[in-house]
Amino acid sequence: MLQPKKRKFKYGLKKVPKGMATRGFSLQGEYGLKAMAHARVTSRQIEACRSAIRRSMKRAGKLLIRIFPHNPISSKPQEVRMGSGKGSVDRYVAMVRPGAILFDIAGVTGETAKQALALAAAKLPMQVKFVEKGVF
Repeated sequence: MLQPKKRKFKYGLKKVPKGMATRGFSLQGEYGLKAMAHARVTSRQIEACRSAIRRSMKRAGKLLIRIFPHNPISSKPQEVRMGSGKGSVDRYVAMVRPGAILFDIAGVTGETAKQALALAAAKLPMQVKFVEKGVF
């Protein structure tokens, strides 16, 4: 699963989702999956999407994952009393803004790419859109 190798500080500030994507909104491949809403995407969800796309493409083409889970989310175990400090880091998430490209695919037909990205879209916690290079 994806997570940062090393962080300067163990915990980060809670991120507030606002605004549109200012970076990472142009396609590098031929086809892509574009976010249409704000969301937190966990490293497990990214891995599930990656494996679904790879399985569907059958080792053909190239897959680019354009997001990375940098932000730590902490949580305390269930039935633990209040106090005694902040909980440990539970998972890492990527904060996704509307307009950001999540996955890029190159080297396959449009139909194959659409099927593969539809499988990945079902595993994500937000609305996404299939996009092609040169088509707006």
